[in-house]
Amino acid sequence: MKIDATILRPAVMTAALALLAAPAAADALSDFYKGKTITIIVGADTGGGYDAQGRLMARHIGRFLPGNPNAIVQNMPGAGSLQAANNLYNISAKDGTVFGTVQRGVLTSKITNPGGVHFELTKFNWIGNLSQETAVSLAWHTTPFKTIQDVMQKEMTVGGTGPTIDTETTPRLLNALIGTKFKVIGGYKGTADVAIAMERGEVDGMGDWSWSNIKTRRPEFLRDGKIRLLLQSSTEKLADLPDVPLAMDFVKNDTDKKVMQLFLAQKTVARPVLAPPGIPTDRVAALRKAFVDMIHDGEFKKDAEKSKLEIDPTTGEAVEKVIHLIDATPADVGKRLAEAIEPKR
Repeated sequence: MKIDATILRPAVMTAALALLAAPAAADALSDFYKGKTITIIVGADTGGGYDAQGRLMARHIGRFLPGNPNAIVQNMPGAGSLQAANNLYNISAKDGTVFGTVQRGVLTSKITNPGGVHFELTKFNWIGNLSQETAVSLAWHTTPFKTIQDVMQKEMTVGGTGPTIDTETTPRLLNALIGTKFKVIGGYKGTADVAIAMERGEVDGMGDWSWSNIKTRRPEFLRDGKIRLLLQSSTEKLADLPDVPLAMDFVKNDTDKKVMQLFLAQKTVARPVLAPPGIPTDRVAALRKAFVDMIHDGEFKKDAEKSKLEIDPTTGEAVEKVIHLIDATPADVGKRLAEAIEPKR
């Protein structure tokens, strides 16, 4: 069968133009980023897990962006990362030279702290997520608390690092949904300070501490039997915590189960990486590709291990799915969550 050459010409021209456009686009991105410095805003203070992961990212991501720009970290703590999120959305440059990582509580902040939110969650450009997270509630070994049922019978003091941060919101949620009697003692700068407070006997334990942080940053607590693991807050049990009960197993009604599921959804993207809205699409694509290339890079993985950071990443597309799930929360579920985690006066 003879094919009319005039039919082929448009397809050939389209393919040829695409081949020419790809290098041109790459060159444009390289020209833009070359010689520039990327700013990574970290919505937490220095010394903690978010800061450490932000600095890990800053050491590597420039290698995977066109033009190989440098990267620096700017810490912007405040209001459980709301200050950083508001800055990224409203103030930061929208040209692909600024992005950040925020504490996961930002993901439900429109429900839990609407007055502090000055952004639309779905309009951020979600670049990826550095780690999922399972939280554990734990007691210091010299206290009388051996099981979570003990905390349902007697008040247990736990250290808090901010009214909108999981060290405080999780124990309040557990009090409301499963009947624990955690008493939050706030004012600590970070989990490292709460750990010292436990050793000193100032508090009985912690209502929420990342299992990955315990294993990598305070392994001696586990090795020497200094802490007792009472409960894990996760969608399913971790393989290395088979005997630690799930918080969900103690929830008694369907509405509260939906509230717990919503709260735990943010922990599946516990270390989200996001960029301002309005960035050109080719630069968003470049940031997402650089993130994926970075998390699969051997040098990056070795640095994470050396820095005692457990990385369990997901892509920007996967983060977006969780964001849309949270954004579609029914009003009654959101109201119940907000009431459950609100500081009691």
